[in-house]
Amino acid sequence: MKKRIFSSSIAAVLISSLLLAACGGKPSVSPSTSTNETSAAGSAAAEDKTVAAEDNSDTLEDSGPFGKYEPSINMTFARTVDNDLNDNILPRTPGETIDSNRWLDLYSKDLGIDISYAWSVRGGLNDDAYTQKLNVTIASGDLPDVLIVNRTQLKQLAESDMIVDMTELYDKYASELTREVYNSEGPGILSSATFDGRLMAVPYADASVESTHYLWLRQDWLDKLNLEPPKTMQDLMEIAKAFTTLDPDGNGKDDTYAMAITKDLYSGCMGVEGFFAGYHSYPNMWVKTEEGTLAWGSVLPETKDALQALADMYKAGEIDPEFGIKDGAKVAETIASGKLGIDFGEQWNPMYPLISNYQNDPEADWVGYPIVSNDDTLPRVPQKFRTQWYYAVRKDYEHPEAVVKLINMHLEKNWGENNEFDYYYMPAANESVGVWKFSPVTPAPTNKNLEAFNELEKARKLGDMSILEGEAAVIQGNLEAYHGGDTTQWGWEKIYGEEGVFHALNGYIENGQVMREEFVGAPTPTMVDKQASLKTMELEMFIRIIMGDVSIDEFDKFVENWKALGGEQMTKEVNEWYQSVKN
Repeated sequence: MKKRIFSSSIAAVLISSLLLAACGGKPSVSPSTSTNETSAAGSAAAEDKTVAAEDNSDTLEDSGPFGKYEPSINMTFARTVDNDLNDNILPRTPGETIDSNRWLDLYSKDLGIDISYAWSVRGGLNDDAYTQKLNVTIASGDLPDVLIVNRTQLKQLAESDMIVDMTELYDKYASELTREVYNSEGPGILSSATFDGRLMAVPYADASVESTHYLWLRQDWLDKLNLEPPKTMQDLMEIAKAFTTLDPDGNGKDDTYAMAITKDLYSGCMGVEGFFAGYHSYPNMWVKTEEGTLAWGSVLPETKDALQALADMYKAGEIDPEFGIKDGAKVAETIASGKLGIDFGEQWNPMYPLISNYQNDPEADWVGYPIVSNDDTLPRVPQKFRTQWYYAVRKDYEHPEAVVKLINMHLEKNWGENNEFDYYYMPAANESVGVWKFSPVTPAPTNKNLEAFNELEKARKLGDMSILEGEAAVIQGNLEAYHGGDTTQWGWEKIYGEEGVFHALNGYIENGQVMREEFVGAPTPTMVDKQASLKTMELEMFIRIIMGDVSIDEFDKFVENWKALGGEQMTKEVNEWYQSVKN
């Protein structure tokens, strides 16, 4: 019997999806490879929903988490398409398609659930194509049996009485492993889908730990300039000055900048969250104040200090003067060209965008360090609440519990005690591509990435790599390939190698530096109406301050305006929610 490769120690998300994430957005949760056109099978299923329900009226099933429907039932989904599945996975899985593959076969054979797709679109869940198609679908009222929706869409569907209350069904059908995964961050994951005490969808349990920022530095530049890694923000400022003025690329030109930042500011790569944390500022998330209430971190006084520091760097030429109009792709090009040496971002940054610099210049050596503080106090390391997507079941579907059984099966086959990881997750026979993406539901243990690293560390200390199983074994294969000369595996070395960045994460945890976002509830009324415009106002003002278009004193006016235009009411609603869950 294989051991269960899951524990509830700390959360981490699916590495494969993270590697494909663009800096300005979230990774796709449930990608697909079908086209924008509605599939014939999905269309037929969608048109015959009522008939299908009638046909299944006499269906018998075991009431357990893995009970099989006999006769089988039909279930329709809407899903997305990503480039990895279309361009990488399908070519390496001959004979399989989006509509016919090992996962759909498993669900049909073992659970009696026959799955088809009402429609699918290219891109990820955050892309416009899916959002637009989904909004049209919701407006029409003609829903597939299961939709993957965001928090705002979930609220809309719940208030319109268009989806099933899953409270009792989850309690009855969720397996032990499913419960472990959904409780791995406390009550927050399920709470985010709960309205008036009713669980209105089963969340995709994303991992807050993967929002953790690290300080990525050009180690080769540090070595060339005889600089030590920073221990304080003051040290980092000296490094930024040196990277800008001392010609670290050695071309005799004044053409380097210190720090990578995009116009989006808050991002998994080339973002500012790790920098701001060095000033004990935590923008773009709800934090607990000394008074015990929740506040939007962007409007707290410490944020002003961090903005001033960035404005000083910009004035000194340490930040690209055009950053305010450059998205992640444009700044990534600057990194690739070897003109930047500091990047605050998540653990996957070596996979994108840093590897592009290494590919152009094999001497470019990026190393991940812990973030640093501007005083003697260790910085708290923010971890944003990441669960943003939900499996919602249409109101009149006869077997809503079936979606819970799909989640149970996906977790069990990949992460359970008797898992079949090498067939259903990353099979060696198919070049270890992520065939788990064939499934319309793709849950994973929230701790899996850090767990894999710690398993690798244990094996390295024992000098016995044969003890590795599952994803840790696959990663070790990538590390061995890198050390054997396969430079395409460079990113895995930077994340999971002997000096990998997860050492910093373990340090954060051991030092008690982790700070989780406090608000994990469903969107409040003012959030739905005002939060998007408030965030736009925030980004515009912060960029203007950094670029010196306005004085730092404008921050105080921004806070006043933010409160008057909905921020104060939103904060009131957030604290009402907080008091309700505290009590």
